[in-house]
Amino acid sequence: MIATKGYAAQTKDANLAPWDFDRRDVGPHDVQFDITYCGVCHSDLHQIKDEWGGSIFPMVPGHEIVGRVVAVGSEVTKFKVGDLAGTGCMVDSCRVCPNCQHGLEQYCTNGNSPTYNGLEQDKKTPTYGGYSNTIIVNEDFVLHVSDKLDLAAVAPLLCAGITTYSPLRHWKVGKGNKLAVVGLGGLGHMGIKFGVAFGAEVTVLSTSPKKEADAKKLGAHKFVVTSDPAQLASVNVYFDFILDTVSAEHDYNQYLTLLKTDGIHICVGAPPTPSALLAFSLIPGRKSIAGSSIGGIAETQEMLDFCADNNIVSDIELIDIKDIHQAYDRMLKGDVRYRFVIDMATL
Repeated sequence: MIATKGYAAQTKDANLAPWDFDRRDVGPHDVQFDITYCGVCHSDLHQIKDEWGGSIFPMVPGHEIVGRVVAVGSEVTKFKVGDLAGTGCMVDSCRVCPNCQHGLEQYCTNGNSPTYNGLEQDKKTPTYGGYSNTIIVNEDFVLHVSDKLDLAAVAPLLCAGITTYSPLRHWKVGKGNKLAVVGLGGLGHMGIKFGVAFGAEVTVLSTSPKKEADAKKLGAHKFVVTSDPAQLASVNVYFDFILDTVSAEHDYNQYLTLLKTDGIHICVGAPPTPSALLAFSLIPGRKSIAGSSIGGIAETQEMLDFCADNNIVSDIELIDIKDIHQAYDRMLKGDVRYRFVIDMATL
């Protein structure tokens, strides 16, 4: 067993605090890498507070993980000691279901193994995430990271990046399309960057007029304040796609009116309560509302390579791990531009 240092929540009512635990030894197909940086995702807070139910404690959060390889198993062919490496939201899957066979491990019908707050494929060993100094992952779920980019700013690509890249690629959003991004946060700012890089006309839809300058700086072509009826009317039946990154309760019907015929509203944010959806928001115009998760391993590697080739990273604020709860408080207030990343040297 490999002695590991981390930060863990012992119960849903406890703050994160230092916790020593053991990781498995490096097996024949495993890669061990020491963690340099770990991004902070809103889902980390949801899960340590058991807001989605089913949380497993003690819990070491973190699924936006980058670092450097320190050991490889005897059968490993994809990595060597010294390589930069990353792991995102999952560390294994069943490998045999139709989705896994088609590179869609994120939709594994037998249940993939989340990087934390989940179980290994033996369905009994808890997984522990990236708020720690080292991690051991099967080589098939480890990603190559380019040395061209700022490693700290790469970390959030492993969740916020792939969560927005995957649906835009799936629906072939690109040149000639009009894309709206709802919400300008950790996910939204990556949606803007990818939409622009793919050649779409990108409009940010926001409740906050104060975010217009940031949206334009990120590359957005237009900005619409959704609380202003005149501005909203100016983009009625205008968009081919809407990428909705908002995890707070909001009215989907309002946005569906902005779609053209055959337009698609893509949900990547996950509000905690059910939403009322009117059939007549969809029927006129043959509109669709859809959801999307992260990408599979191959698509995540494709995304990382695209980012390296196009100089795309997340906008981040680097923090000390002891300040994690202050970061959570600021995140809840929207006071981050646009992703916190923990410098794991502070562990």
